[in-house]
Amino acid sequence: MWFFFNCLTYLDPAVSSGQKDLLMRLFQTGWFVESLLTQTLIVHIIRTKRIPFIQSRASVHLMMTTLIIMLIGAWLPYSPLASLLGLVPLPAIYWLWIGAFLLMYSALAHKVKRWFFNKFGGD
Repeated sequence: MWFFFNCLTYLDPAVSSGQKDLLMRLFQTGWFVESLLTQTLIVHIIRTKRIPFIQSRASVHLMMTTLIIMLIGAWLPYSPLASLLGLVPLPAIYWLWIGAFLLMYSALAHKVKRWFFNKFGGD
């Protein structure tokens, strides 16, 4: 993510301290949102041996709760609370990358889960 936001300019001595602060907050905001989304999504992946969302669906309550948490996490950098929390708005391209990342993360987590169950059994 550091490279994604072009934060290497942080190391440039010509960059002002204000710009460095913005880059640092941009990185922290991106990391916060990405972490919240992946941690929330993993609940659906590890809750069943089947393929989540396709072969097995969680209860409406779990689906709604995780959706609400993910929406709040995505909204926070643009909300009135953002400055209080030290968050800054994320660039639009971030959402395309994070969408692709979440798909790959889900597929990999499911594959590791399947490997685990095949190797160690368990119900």
